[in-house]
Amino acid sequence: MVPDDPMSLLRQHVTSESLIEHCVATGAIMRAVAPHLNEDPDLFEIIGILHDIDYEIVSGDMERHGIVGAEMLREAGKSKEIADAVMKHNHHLFSGHSTPVDLCLQSADSISGLIIACALVKGGAIEEVTVKTVKKKMKDKGFAAGCDRDRIRSIEPLMDLDLFIQSAIEGVTRIWVRSND
Repeated sequence: MVPDDPMSLLRQHVTSESLIEHCVATGAIMRAVAPHLNEDPDLFEIIGILHDIDYEIVSGDMERHGIVGAEMLREAGKSKEIADAVMKHNHHLFSGHSTPVDLCLQSADSISGLIIACALVKGGAIEEVTVKTVKKKMKDKGFAAGCDRDRIRSIEPLMDLDLFIQSAIEGVTRIWVRSND
């Protein structure tokens, strides 16, 4: 029996605590942004949590990442919508993202690491991370270099970048406070 809870499913396939933290943060950002896009926060959060479910299994092979994850999710009984979003989030294989879920996942996937890095620079004080902090660090290409600034900006056709960043910070703050108390 495969658990319905996305966290249980994620933990069945992901052992790295930093990857789990990234997936949870991405899910929290997706949940926070969904209402601004008139989308389902629960669905968006599940997609964010599960988006890298196959990353360890494929050993970071970007020719397989997302495709294997989508198959795993279909086998686990997850919806086509969830499986397709996970598959298409691999920007090395798929481009032309245009749906709210795809654009949000592109942006949330990249900004999650940037926000966490900003908090760590402030001694783990997520409450000190502001839109101004994140925008300043976005300009510094050497800071959290793995966070793709263009992917973060891909949300702009759907919403103002400052509102996205503020929502993302609020999303990460909700999970950060719970997990770091």
